[in-house]
Amino acid sequence: MNKVVQMRKLTGLLLVGVGTSLTAPAQSIDFSKEKFSEDKQGLREAQRELKAGDEAFRAEPPRYAVALPHYLAAQEFNPSNAALNVKIGECYLHSGTKTQALSYLQRAQQLEPSTDPRLHYLLARALHLSAKWPEAIKEYQLATPLAGRKVEGDPLVVTAEDLARRVRECRSGQALQKQPARVFIDNVGPQVNSAYSDYGPVVAADETTLLFTSRRPARPNAPKDPEGDSYYEDIYQTAWLGKAKGWAPATNLGAPVNGEGHDATVGLAPDGQRLLVYADANGGDIGETTLTGSTWTKPQRLGSRINSKAHESSGAYSPDGRYLYFVSDKPEGGRGGRDIYKVEIDGRAPAENLGPVINTPYGEEAVFLMPDGKTLYFSSEGHNSMGGYDIFKSTFADGKWGPPENLGWPINTPDDDVFFVTSASGRHGYYAAERPGGLGGKDLYLITFLGPEKPPVLSEESQLLASRLAPQPQTLLAPPVAVATAQVTILKGTVTDAATRQPLEATIDLIDNKTGQPIASFHSNATSGRYLVSLPSGLNYGIVVRQEGYLFHSENFDLPADAAYAEVVKDIPLQKLEVGVVIVLNNIFFDTGKATLRPESTAELERLHKLLTDQPALKLEITGHTDNVGRPAANQELSQRRAQAVVTYLTQHGVGPERLTAAGYGDTRPVAPNTTAGGRQLNRRTEFKVTGK
Repeated sequence: MNKVVQMRKLTGLLLVGVGTSLTAPAQSIDFSKEKFSEDKQGLREAQRELKAGDEAFRAEPPRYAVALPHYLAAQEFNPSNAALNVKIGECYLHSGTKTQALSYLQRAQQLEPSTDPRLHYLLARALHLSAKWPEAIKEYQLATPLAGRKVEGDPLVVTAEDLARRVRECRSGQALQKQPARVFIDNVGPQVNSAYSDYGPVVAADETTLLFTSRRPARPNAPKDPEGDSYYEDIYQTAWLGKAKGWAPATNLGAPVNGEGHDATVGLAPDGQRLLVYADANGGDIGETTLTGSTWTKPQRLGSRINSKAHESSGAYSPDGRYLYFVSDKPEGGRGGRDIYKVEIDGRAPAENLGPVINTPYGEEAVFLMPDGKTLYFSSEGHNSMGGYDIFKSTFADGKWGPPENLGWPINTPDDDVFFVTSASGRHGYYAAERPGGLGGKDLYLITFLGPEKPPVLSEESQLLASRLAPQPQTLLAPPVAVATAQVTILKGTVTDAATRQPLEATIDLIDNKTGQPIASFHSNATSGRYLVSLPSGLNYGIVVRQEGYLFHSENFDLPADAAYAEVVKDIPLQKLEVGVVIVLNNIFFDTGKATLRPESTAELERLHKLLTDQPALKLEITGHTDNVGRPAANQELSQRRAQAVVTYLTQHGVGPERLTAAGYGDTRPVAPNTTAGGRQLNRRTEFKVTGK
């Protein structure tokens, strides 16, 4: 009898056994000559497969991916061996398709419940990962504390507390699945994802650039990682081409960022020009690379206040680039497992643990701070996780982080859900998952948040005739519900030479006008001139763009604390210092109808003072302008006094009066129509004109 016939015969016997289980329970069939006397050759082949599978299965560490195909080959010959079904189930529990473990473990339990003392626990894990909550709880309750081979994400020794924790996770999953999050989850597509695992997405604040980690072969005949039986990690990038074209085909970042070992994405600055990367040296460290023009620099390892002999796996910049939030499993200062820390990058103080509100006795991972500077996303095995790592959100208010909120089903699943990032608006999120219909392994997915559901509006207007029946409610269309977005403004554009229109690499300074203190500095890209800065709501920002050989350019954004998300495109042509050039001083402020300089003007006045100090031959005309509200004569007089106030400040701070003149033009030189509030605001301005150099 050949192997196929023998297999069909055994399968038929198994099905008969299942159908008559009350009288003839199914039994496990050994790989022995007595059981397969009619197919000795098939038995020998199956035994060879079993031996090869066992060698990989019992290796240190176990090589489940290598063992699995050998076990499946033996399973094809004899599907009714309980121990083999357990091993296949355990291999799948360590694979990218964990839910496939369930059918094999259920079969093992049916064939011989006592075949493995861990069977209840392994079956509970498979049921748990399949979101079969009540069934999983039952199996966890039947499982007993035991020592055994380590299962991914579980302790080496399964304790009573471990089992109780798993039951809590199942109960959390039940509750969260009953109130699913209102989201769309869409595969990013084949231009980005591959037949291999793709994960770790990081995205620029405006979603124009996406970088991620991939296990695809970087080139033909690329070597595999001997420990993981898959290709080494490399970093890939793609650009958004618009709705019509979507994402461009992903390309390998190449040297010097990607090397011969593992290279993975960790975090991306909001402007997309500073990238945190992971390297598997020194137990796992975080490095940084910078986009210079169109080329990424060689990653530089961050200092010892961040990296240690332990494993640093994840990190995120604060919006101003001054601070780093990172994940480490270092024992000193930790609360158990991996914890999230905060450190000032250029400071001297040691890293600060975020504390028990965020960090749990279990593991935390994959930290991400939104460009608003107050919304923290991270993954945790603690809190009210439904299993493995779940994604949580915490908001900073009143000087502390608030209780983490589980993002819920279906974003989170019973398996590990990690490395979640969002756009600056908060409308979109990106993460990696293994979902039905994927392209292979983990894929990158786009999450679109839909906001709360619109409730129906019931109208129960009383009827005029008392004899009428009780009024029938009428369902009307509810007003639209706004999707909650981040309180941040994204300012972006291109810096160029005003005369040649060529891109410039310029420094962009952010100033807190209230205090006059600098907040952060950024640079436009040397090749494209592009820049992007994120402005969390709640400050009066002075924005100064400067480059050697050019006059500075200033902008003002006064954003109240409740200012909603906005995206502003502002192209900035820098003027060289030439006679006749006019520059608007957007951060000079006066009270309505007055010529008294407000304190928020100090930083701008000091920039003007420095320009005159650095250029001792420079002569300027300071001009004041108003809108057309009010009498023309009053407007001209007010604009003259305002221009004179600036001149007075400068002369009082050491600038020779012969270098300055003041002129008020009232409403005679508008730069925008006075028919709108925005136009009138643009017309109320202070400028300087170069009259000599």
